[in-house]
Amino acid sequence: MNNENFIRRYVIIGERRLSNYWWATIILIGAIGFLITGISSYIGTKNINFLRFANADIAFFPQGLLMCFYGSLGLLLSLYWWFLIFWNVGGGFNEFNKKEGIIRIFRWGYPGKNRKIDLSYTLKDVESIRVELKEGFDSQRTIFMTLKGKREIPLTGIGQPLTIQEIEKQASELANFLQVSLEGL
Repeated sequence: MNNENFIRRYVIIGERRLSNYWWATIILIGAIGFLITGISSYIGTKNINFLRFANADIAFFPQGLLMCFYGSLGLLLSLYWWFLIFWNVGGGFNEFNKKEGIIRIFRWGYPGKNRKIDLSYTLKDVESIRVELKEGFDSQRTIFMTLKGKREIPLTGIGQPLTIQEIEKQASELANFLQVSLEGL
């Protein structure tokens, strides 16, 4: 038989989403603009070619100083966001292996001694697959794996929520594959 009949792997994207690249870049560009404007107001330059868009007619105190402050904060925020993307925090996979009888949930965390989050469970411990739908401004659609002892492990990643059809399909396929009940739909 084919390995696909025994092993299912769902990849979790984590921080390497297109929206994170977009916002980290936009914040970086804005922060650099604020810093250049604040510094040029301190120096008093008017006609330097690469600073032409920066308005040196603003007073350094308080406007230029605030521009430097906001630029520095934006630069730090962007740097932090780029590190999250580089480290792929929250990324990983869910692997369901009938051949070995185990479920492996792997995620990348922040750097340090606990950077790798690697959880393993046996297939016998799974009681059900539960879907939780919260609609509203910040809608959340999450698939949980319920284990013996009523422990619930979230299986979906954070970020862009899946559509209701995608959640239904993935949850029903997983419940069918694991031969457990499906709750919440």
